[in-house]
Amino acid sequence: MTKSEFKDIAKQYLYLDGATGSNLVRAGMPSGVSPEQWILEHPDVMLDLQRQYVAAGTNILYAPTFTANRIKLAEYGLEGQLEDIIRKLTAISRQAAAEALQPVYIAGDLTMTGAQLKPMGNLELEQLITVYKEQIAAMEQAGVDLLVIETMMSLAETRAALIAAKEVCDLPVMVTMTFEADGRTLYGTDAKTAAVVLESLGASAIGVNCSTGPAHMRQIVADMVSCTKNVPIIAKPNAGLPCLDDSGDTCYNMNADEFAEEMKMLVEAGASLLGGCCGTTPEFIRRLHDTFGTGPVPVIKRKADGIRMLSSERQTVEFGLEDGFFIVGERINPTGKKLLQAQLREGNFNKVLQFAEEQEKSGARILDVNMGMSGIDEKAVMLQALDEISMVTNLPLSLDSSHVDVLEAALRHYPGRALVNSVSMEKEKMDILLPLVKKYGAMFILLPLSDKGLPTDIQEKKQIIETVLERAYSLGLQDEDIIVDGLVSTVGASKKAALETLETIRYCREKGLASVCGLSNISFGMPERSYVNTAFLTLAIREGLTMAIANPSQELLVSCALATDMLLNKEEADIRYIEYAGTVAEKRVQKETALERQMREGALQKPPNKAAELSSPSETGIRVTIRNSVLKGNRKGIPDQVREALAEGEEPSVLLNEVLLPAINEVGELFDKGKYFLPQLIASGEAMKNAVEILEPLLLRETDSGDKPVVIIATVEGDIHDIGKNLVALMLKNYGFRVIDLGKDVPKEEIIRAARENHAQIIALSALMTTTMRRMKEVIEYAGKEGLTAKIMIGGAVITQDYADEIGADGYSADAAGAVKLARRLTGR
Repeated sequence: MTKSEFKDIAKQYLYLDGATGSNLVRAGMPSGVSPEQWILEHPDVMLDLQRQYVAAGTNILYAPTFTANRIKLAEYGLEGQLEDIIRKLTAISRQAAAEALQPVYIAGDLTMTGAQLKPMGNLELEQLITVYKEQIAAMEQAGVDLLVIETMMSLAETRAALIAAKEVCDLPVMVTMTFEADGRTLYGTDAKTAAVVLESLGASAIGVNCSTGPAHMRQIVADMVSCTKNVPIIAKPNAGLPCLDDSGDTCYNMNADEFAEEMKMLVEAGASLLGGCCGTTPEFIRRLHDTFGTGPVPVIKRKADGIRMLSSERQTVEFGLEDGFFIVGERINPTGKKLLQAQLREGNFNKVLQFAEEQEKSGARILDVNMGMSGIDEKAVMLQALDEISMVTNLPLSLDSSHVDVLEAALRHYPGRALVNSVSMEKEKMDILLPLVKKYGAMFILLPLSDKGLPTDIQEKKQIIETVLERAYSLGLQDEDIIVDGLVSTVGASKKAALETLETIRYCREKGLASVCGLSNISFGMPERSYVNTAFLTLAIREGLTMAIANPSQELLVSCALATDMLLNKEEADIRYIEYAGTVAEKRVQKETALERQMREGALQKPPNKAAELSSPSETGIRVTIRNSVLKGNRKGIPDQVREALAEGEEPSVLLNEVLLPAINEVGELFDKGKYFLPQLIASGEAMKNAVEILEPLLLRETDSGDKPVVIIATVEGDIHDIGKNLVALMLKNYGFRVIDLGKDVPKEEIIRAARENHAQIIALSALMTTTMRRMKEVIEYAGKEGLTAKIMIGGAVITQDYADEIGADGYSADAAGAVKLARRLTGR
């Protein structure tokens, strides 16, 4: 099937299949086995299930290749049989489809590998892309009609799979992600951001699967519809919430009629590719088909024309030509910054992170990142900078380099929709970089330069713009993907410099193009440059300037820009100006107060210290450095900081109880408030762990290690997922628990034996799959039978408080931060 053919058939309602795993378990598949191998040993079971889906009206049948990748198959020693396994599994689906009365297409199914990408795990991006390429190539060879990437929690891994697909074949690719109750994935991506990134990267259909029942998916579907233009939206929910039947097996609380009824709200929200996930059966698909039919998908309101969107992995910034002016933060650039250059040569990113945080706090909406300097590997440093910056800010990034290879690597690596700074009419940029912008779904700044250099006049500048636009349009890029640089030159060398740039901005506005400019060049060589820059900016905003690359901490510049927006009657510009003016006044009062305090203390004999202006004496020194390292996840720097604190005479117990534990508590609070997400939580947890490892030998001298409550933690038998479990173990260790991690796929007998031998106060159980969650009940029953008094707490993606109550668990936690609070409550700490 071609992408064009998929687009044609998706003009009508299409029906996917329902659950596979839960139905196979019901048919006798035991936990702990390779699903692929079991299916091949029982092909009639799979064939019968898929025949039923086809008979119920399924148009797109998922081949049972969900975990048939090298990493997952290696857990069963089957990685060498990957191609043969995929070929045989796909053949079963093709046989079922051949008997259909309606057209049925086979989708090669792939998902997360279970291994985490750096910096959270040890997997390199290119390794992951290679894993997916191998799986996809085998699927294409087996004859699938399209691909589906489903049940994805990480946008970075989803991009890797989609990039792999683009580099292996031209098949249509459907993509669905899984969202938590707060509307974000486990890694913190919201529905809009996922949709923006996946549509721009070329997915043929996008949506949501698993997660919840239909009703709780409505807002996710609506958000995806609101920020996309043409891509069809998929809804493949569970049959409600998991529970236990009378036999103690996992079931779901919705029947087919209830499911179809609730699906109406998803169709009304804009979903048109409909199916079911955990707990659904062929009857559910039949009821969907009967309810919605096979008619054309109605036209609904989608993303408005002219809206531009950039995103990080966790946040999307929207803007249009009528919206308020904003700043792209310019400071993450080593040019002219000796301290930053020195740090980068040492592999130190403290100044980079400082600039990122300061610029976000000052109101920048995008951050420009440039690592161009001598004495470093710019490409490697750029990639590391992207990882580090993502830990302290959710703002989208502008990737800035003069080298195409650096920009290609950054585009491939960045898990959002980036802005490329920049593409000119130079041959290398036109022939190589511009197609890369399209491939990776980015936006770009059009810089009106050519191989000849700067344009000699405004007409040549316009001609360059038109030439680059024509090339961009030919690649499928649109006006909303392009921001034109006004190309400011210095007014000291050319009296018409400002006028020509203003004309360029006006010209772009008339063509419906966004515009940007740097401000520093206009005043080069002039006295009191800030006044020139500010005056020019107000004129540029009047002509339609969308954004400027500047330092957002410049009060005069920002105040005048916001005032200009207000005078031009831009929407909510008055509110933005008043709020900013309030922060300026507050800073002024703080500064005056600090100066008055210094005068009272006789501290004016030396220049005022900037840190002293903003912090009380108790907030300075090595303690605040260590605290900030926990908050920012500075895993590499914190060991030396702890050693320095100890050398200065700090007591180990004081550092733990008064610095580290309050800091990690603050991280937990930020996570609870939705300001931190899984990557930051893991980074902070790792920083905490590295600090505690330095202190632990010293603390053991002060206290008996036997005083630590023991926690036995494990993923239950048959379940091979451990991302969440590992994070809980890490956080519990940081809070003074002695954690014994038994790993994944652990039988109940081993769990109880370890709990008894180690006198555990808590047993912590994890399950990610609906087919294995019933093992938790078996552990609880076995613990009771063996007379254990340890408290049992449970968690995992499919687990709920109701389920915990139903099976008699002592507590449930939805995340690692909550697990710490629960464990402390259960042990009375």
